[in-house]
Amino acid sequence: MLKLHGFAVSNYFNMVKLALLEKGLDFEVRVVHPSQDPEFLAISPRGKVPSLETEYGFISETNVILEYLEETHGGKRLLPEDAFERANVRALTKEIELYIELPARSCYAEVFFGGKVDQAIKDKAKADLLAGVSALKRHGKFAPYVAGSEMSIADLMFLYSIDLASVVARKLFDTDLLADWPQAQALLKKLSENANVQKVEADKNAEMAAFIAAARAGKK
Repeated sequence: MLKLHGFAVSNYFNMVKLALLEKGLDFEVRVVHPSQDPEFLAISPRGKVPSLETEYGFISETNVILEYLEETHGGKRLLPEDAFERANVRALTKEIELYIELPARSCYAEVFFGGKVDQAIKDKAKADLLAGVSALKRHGKFAPYVAGSEMSIADLMFLYSIDLASVVARKLFDTDLLADWPQAQALLKKLSENANVQKVEADKNAEMAAFIAAARAGKK
């Protein structure tokens, strides 16, 4: 049986978890946090989550895990059959990660954990984040899903990136990323009604308070 190593507050962990649920695959969750301990580095070379344990060994990096599941397991397709459409989904997924998720992540310490981020980093994050959202508005179809009529891995990246990015934009830049983006609002509402999304959200909420408290304590 597949074993997913990580924890429910991690957005990347939740991308893989939702994919497993959507595809109807049997899996176990092994709760573990990012670590540089030798034991964990043996299953995740950079000590990050998630890591997927298969019968052949471990796979790290979220995008790679998602594509591995698509190539090796049945269930609901999260990549189109057509090669061009697959490439488009992959491009959208990468654009969301590089130009929305990562700029927002550079400010997490201040927004979520009581730390401080250098103003130059915040300025760059704001510019990159707004440019990333503009790019996704141009490239994404949102009909109703990011890449078109069917859910794909681009929706997993979108769902678990835009929420955190929106908090960063609101708290640091007094900006509502979704204010003039009704298509994105509609998609988030549609996804929120998905039973598997609701399960992932409930598991995340159950861990959130303890996780934030521990993270803040670790910075003192």
